[in-house]
Amino acid sequence: MAHYEGDLRSPPGARFAIIASRWNPRITDTLVAGARATFAGHGVAEDAVDVIRVPGAWEIPLAAAHLAQAGGHAAIVALGCVVRGDTRHYEQVADGCSEGLMRVALDYGIPVANGVLAVDRHEDAAARAGGSHGNKGEEAALVVIEMSHLLQQIPAGTASERPA
Repeated sequence: MAHYEGDLRSPPGARFAIIASRWNPRITDTLVAGARATFAGHGVAEDAVDVIRVPGAWEIPLAAAHLAQAGGHAAIVALGCVVRGDTRHYEQVADGCSEGLMRVALDYGIPVANGVLAVDRHEDAAARAGGSHGNKGEEAALVVIEMSHLLQQIPAGTASERPA
């Protein structure tokens, strides 16, 4: 029986994308900085990381699908911040973004890390953007490095070619 496990070595020549919302810039800028620093700290050249800014979290899945379809990136980090308000809009945006990102990952077979914060208060977001709960941008970058390494190891093939 084979055992496959990724590690934190970036595949040679891999390009990564960070798609980040411009909404709540104090939070999202910190998440982007954390992701970029993590890529750099794991040997990914600065020019191998593309940063794409979109208006809000709702727009992130469409940009991710566009990049995934183009095929130029090993993985995508999605970063944003949705803060609960007085309406259901929060749930619609957060859930729709999350579902859209999972769809991109499954439809295109590319790792997509969901670093879009869905929080009750701005203080909760700050705690996850370099505060007491770390930096979720850093964590998302680690996830895509590991998953891109893992997917290179797993043999490709159709279900009919695999043993039952």
